[in-house]
Amino acid sequence: MAKSVSLSTAPACHHGGVRDTYTHGHHESVLRSHTWRTAENSAAYLLPSLVRGMSLLDVGCGPGTVTADLAARLSPGTVVGVDASAGVVAEAKERARRAGSGAAFCVGDAYGLGFADAAFDVVHAHQVLQHLARPVEALCEMRRVLRPGGLVAVRDSDYSAFTWAPADRWLDRWLDLYHEVTAANGADADAGRRLGDWVAEAGFSRPRVTRGTWVFDDPDRRQWWGGLWADRVVHSDFAAQALSYGLAGEAELEAIAAAFRRWADAADGTFVVVHGEVVAVR
Repeated sequence: MAKSVSLSTAPACHHGGVRDTYTHGHHESVLRSHTWRTAENSAAYLLPSLVRGMSLLDVGCGPGTVTADLAARLSPGTVVGVDASAGVVAEAKERARRAGSGAAFCVGDAYGLGFADAAFDVVHAHQVLQHLARPVEALCEMRRVLRPGGLVAVRDSDYSAFTWAPADRWLDRWLDLYHEVTAANGADADAGRRLGDWVAEAGFSRPRVTRGTWVFDDPDRRQWWGGLWADRVVHSDFAAQALSYGLAGEAELEAIAAAFRRWADAADGTFVVVHGEVVAVR
């Protein structure tokens, strides 16, 4: 196993020259979802491959809940979370401080990670590649900072595979609109189904491709998921982008939000979020 990264000697994270438009932004309704994520519900496909003492880089770590879980599993290994948002990194640092987590966090760029070659045993990215205009380029950069034989682990949504009941034409419209907005941003909402090809193109070998789901089908989970999406549709960067690109009007967004609230109140409602998952070797 490679020697763990030393934060005292590793170069500071830095911003590169490529800028992507993050479809969701960091509205409270988005962070409500991100802070719910754990290693168990968002990185279960990776956990069997982890060994205590490994060094891990979490790219696009957001508020750091998954990062902290991974740090606890890998202790005394080094775990570093990197995110492009300084505000979110500050939140992750404070959350880790309060919890006594061993994870470290810094601002960084997926296209230009501020670490030496072969610095990590594992690079993990959850729901990141779907927001990037150049996902293979980012994977190549992840490969650079991995030691030979190290693992890349990526998990992304596959929006076209999502399913829900009961049917609602306004939820159908939401899915179409989401694809339209992400396409306008140069990103791919169906990234989950493309991960195997992308990691192969980036030079990784022996990919293990799986599918994972989040299922929202009881009253509490329906209210939580439907409520946060009802808020996102009218308040987050997704809403602002849909309006600014001329892809939807305010009345249409309000109708979609109302559909999410109807779905949340449906006694037989279910919503299945489908993800692609890949673990591959450098």
